Amino acid sequence: MLVQQLTYLSALARERHFGRAADACHVTQPTLSAGLRRLEEELGVPLVRRGRRYEGLTAEGERILAWAHRLLADVEGLRADVRVMRDGLVGRLRIGAIPTSLPIVSLLTAPLLRAHPDLDLAVQSMTSRQIEEGLRDARLDVGLTYLDNEPLVGVRTRRLYEERYLYLVQRDGPHAGAAEVGWAEVAGERLCLLSPDMQHRRILDAVFRAARAQPRPMLETNSITTLYAHVRDGLAAGVMPHTWLHLFGLPEGVRAIPLRDPLVRHAIGVVWPDRDPEPLLARAFVDSVRDVRVEEEVSAPARA
Repeated sequence: MLVQQLTYLSALARERHFGRAADACHVTQPTLSAGLRRLEEELGVPLVRRGRRYEGLTAEGERILAWAHRLLADVEGLRADVRVMRDGLVGRLRIGAIPTSLPIVSLLTAPLLRAHPDLDLAVQSMTSRQIEEGLRDARLDVGLTYLDNEPLVGVRTRRLYEERYLYLVQRDGPHAGAAEVGWAEVAGERLCLLSPDMQHRRILDAVFRAARAQPRPMLETNSITTLYAHVRDGLAAGVMPHTWLHLFGLPEGVRAIPLRDPLVRHAIGVVWPDRDPEPLLARAFVDSVRDVRVEEEVSAPARA
């Protein structure tokens, strides 16, 4: 059994298409198909349900896929550790971050980059489930995501800060004069919200339901920048995490009002694979953020 054959199986399960899986592995489709058939012959069970196109994995294939993920992650961890032992902390640290955590990434990477200036970074905006898959498949080293809402499996965690929620509205807009505003009160306004595939939106929907309210957003987007721009230009109000004021500040003519009834907070933290020995790059990142005072940094603009 070759590591490459397990890589083919993992890619096919992820891409759900033979051609795309071959492209992801940088091989031709016949090469990928032949590798998978050799793996099936060696194991003595069918792994792929084949028709005119890819139809999924067999029950045996799903079981082997779970083992493949573990083995491939261990192989990638081995290679990364050898590189670090041989060359020092160099190479590329791969970070997956939910969109609402992106404003704090530079706070977290700064200490590590100052200590190891030859280290490169790759930061991707992802959903929490994509982060979970990326860590499992060794396509990510660490993630930034929610710890207490839809928690990930197979990971270790370190809490960084609590996400709070603000109602952003023009100074002459609805409820602009209030010191605080209830979720039910803003539900009927013209709102910009993140799209339903984002965990942040699922959190907001659950809070609105708890407040016995149903928002009807005039804009749904997977981009907080787009949401922020529509609020800034007075096209609608928005519900945003307080961390984005750390990055952009409060636009002129806009108020940020805390939301209450209920008061909601969710923990954001670092996640990395739950395995020993720990990957050295992941451990270096986790150690470097230990003394970063994220809560204070991101809360100051919101308080202002």
